[in-house]
Amino acid sequence: MTLNADTIALWLKGHPEFFETHPALLADLQLPHPHGTHAVSLGERQVLLLREKNRLLDQRLHELVDHAETNERISGNVQALALALLRAGDVDAVLDTLARHLRDHFAVPASALRLWGLPQDRAGRPEFTPVPEALRDFVHALESPHCSLDAEHDCDLWLPPEGPACQSFALLPLRDPDTFGALLLASPDPDRFDPHQGTLYLARIGTLASAALRARMPVTDHVR
Repeated sequence: MTLNADTIALWLKGHPEFFETHPALLADLQLPHPHGTHAVSLGERQVLLLREKNRLLDQRLHELVDHAETNERISGNVQALALALLRAGDVDAVLDTLARHLRDHFAVPASALRLWGLPQDRAGRPEFTPVPEALRDFVHALESPHCSLDAEHDCDLWLPPEGPACQSFALLPLRDPDTFGALLLASPDPDRFDPHQGTLYLARIGTLASAALRARMPVTDHVR
């Protein structure tokens, strides 16, 4: 039988008593240090590997704790937003509450919103500025919040010109059940609304905003 590394490893795995009958071999074995600085005994090598494994596990644990704390904080902010929207008495109050919470509680430096199908006497607010049909169709087709590094259909023009220069965007459809608007979130940080990130909390914010606005909009005012 030809001996090779795999054959020897398989044989040792099937004969764990080998090192019990040859204890001196364990003491004499010298293996490369994991970082290549010098040779160490088998026992020392195992201790080093266990330490490295524990370090990686500890790092992973800290990451999980950080994610859990972040999710708990965001969940609390979503709940606070829901309560504030419940207290808002009319459409204007809902819009002001939403903008304030996005800025102060979610650290979104720039946001804007557009609604369509409402009476023209509300045209004094920028949220009721008409939008192109192509953008309305794009929002209507969204199944979830859309994150990107470019503002779709120039919706970044909704943002005040004196605001920060934004490099990532999230477009949230507003619907209940039909689409009647869109909420734009923007940030100078290109990683804030990365196209590959999860959108669970963005979707919840969109759902809350949709429900609060729709509850204060007369049914006869709403059109596609």
